[in-house]
Amino acid sequence: MWSYKGKRWDPPKEELKKWCGFVYEITDLDNGKKYIGKKSLWSKVTRPPLKGKKNKRRSIKESDWQTYHGSSDIVKTLVEEHGTNRFTREILRLCESLGEMSYYETKIQLTRDVLFKPDEYYNSFIGCRIHRNHITGKKKKAQKI
Repeated sequence: MWSYKGKRWDPPKEELKKWCGFVYEITDLDNGKKYIGKKSLWSKVTRPPLKGKKNKRRSIKESDWQTYHGSSDIVKTLVEEHGTNRFTREILRLCESLGEMSYYETKIQLTRDVLFKPDEYYNSFIGCRIHRNHITGKKKKAQKI
């Protein structure tokens, strides 16, 4: 179960369509360690062309966000070994674009010094490449995190 602002987050599909994805925090209840990442709500599907056609068929479908437990190999292994009840999953920020997701994931990771605190965070890598054009038009006031 994902939570957002202290409440369970499971919106209807129409509301879900407003968002591209989110930045999240997963917490290991056994040791308190956390993992910060991002997850897209949608994934692209490419199917072969119809008979007699040349163009591939492309569409978008809902991703596996509801059952997702992070991209960290350590967290994935712990989920396999101990189950999902060992972790809480919280959405820190809903995002309207991929660029916005990348920006806020990196901002939160750097603000919290996740690489300098291996006893507090499972994160071991921060990678980001964002251009101003990826987030322009999003003239929202920056949130404190």
